[in-house]
Amino acid sequence: MTEKQMILGVALTNNFGTHPATWRMPHVDPQAYTDIELTATYAQAAERGTLQFMFIADRLFLRDDLATANPIFNLDPIITLSAVSRATQRLGLVATVSTSFTEPYLLARQLKALDVYSHGRVGWNAVPSYEPEAFANFGQQAPARENKYERLHETMQIVQRLWGSWGLEAGQPDPNGMFADPAHVQPVDLYGSRVGSRGPLPVPPSDQGQPVIVMPLSSGLGLQAAGMYADVVIGMPSSIEEGRSQREMVRRAVTQAGRNPEEVRFIAFAGFTVGASEREALDMRLALDAHLAIDGPLARLSAYLGLQIGLSQPDEPLTPAQLAAVRAHPRDARSARAVELAHAGWSPRDILAHAIFDPSPTVVGTAEQVADHLQAWFEGGAADGFMLNFDDFSTQIDAFVDEAVPLLRERGIFHDAYEGRTLREHAGLPLQYGSVLPAP
Repeated sequence: MTEKQMILGVALTNNFGTHPATWRMPHVDPQAYTDIELTATYAQAAERGTLQFMFIADRLFLRDDLATANPIFNLDPIITLSAVSRATQRLGLVATVSTSFTEPYLLARQLKALDVYSHGRVGWNAVPSYEPEAFANFGQQAPARENKYERLHETMQIVQRLWGSWGLEAGQPDPNGMFADPAHVQPVDLYGSRVGSRGPLPVPPSDQGQPVIVMPLSSGLGLQAAGMYADVVIGMPSSIEEGRSQREMVRRAVTQAGRNPEEVRFIAFAGFTVGASEREALDMRLALDAHLAIDGPLARLSAYLGLQIGLSQPDEPLTPAQLAAVRAHPRDARSARAVELAHAGWSPRDILAHAIFDPSPTVVGTAEQVADHLQAWFEGGAADGFMLNFDDFSTQIDAFVDEAVPLLRERGIFHDAYEGRTLREHAGLPLQYGSVLPAP
């Protein structure tokens, strides 16, 4: 048993799942993309499993491959979480909102209002946009990288100051006195070269004070920004060793910004398809993969195995001659995993069904294998928690909650119940009001 317990969140960006073919499955409603009741149902399942938060990603332009794939992003993160907040009571609600387009005053008001209405359950995944298509939708051209981060810094500082502009000392409405002490509800008068605001914000503190700030792991200017502002940083390491390295990199950036690294959490992406057996889980994945072309992935797999010739028999295990020739790339976790699966006797198609080319490490197997993966990464110091991706929301969220969560609890690495009501409490974060930066 260990006193430290992991944080788990589920990425619910659409109502299908992370696999591009899930919408084609016979048990899936292809109209589910716009069904907010279904989104709420998935959120309730996550809450039943006492997951700490749900996460909505965003993309501010439409993909150009609608003929074959569903739009993988959400209609609108703030509106979605506003609806889901009424269907849940404890689950944290994290929305992605770009710093590149929304004015700080509006951004601060929307996020803090939702935080108040949800009783302190909101997190803001703050990102600068980079896609030219997104800027075109706002009648703009994509700026240079440093200019995007200049606006991000100004936006972050103004938003945080606005959040704190209705001071904690303003008090509660008193029928025999003041509604709020105006001495503690003051303008911020903060202006930069890109954005600015007078304030104050007409929104009082929430149950957690203000929203939790989440940011993706990046390098250079992005890492510096995360060190300055983030309460939670999300990375995509491909191995335990890389996870440790990324987590330590975040802690150094936080320290360099003059903040306490013990008060920042590092979350890693992890994907899952859970079955009663590994074979059953693989068959679920194969049913999805059957709708995708296989020639490209097979050629890529051959290269990852270090083979000079193609894999002409995708449904048969590698021959002894092929196995003798396979070589793992020494610095590529996916290559090492592919070689391991080949030596275990899996066919090339089954190796691909193990999701070795997914963007983040993915377990296609039993609940015990899922729990083993999370435990190894967590106890190995690779992450404080995980952002969970599922191929098929309609089957896999319940499977994870009903089968994997009890195993994590038995092992003492995941909580038995919510101990608080706010996202800060769920993540073990301290109260923060106003700017996260230390006083100069």
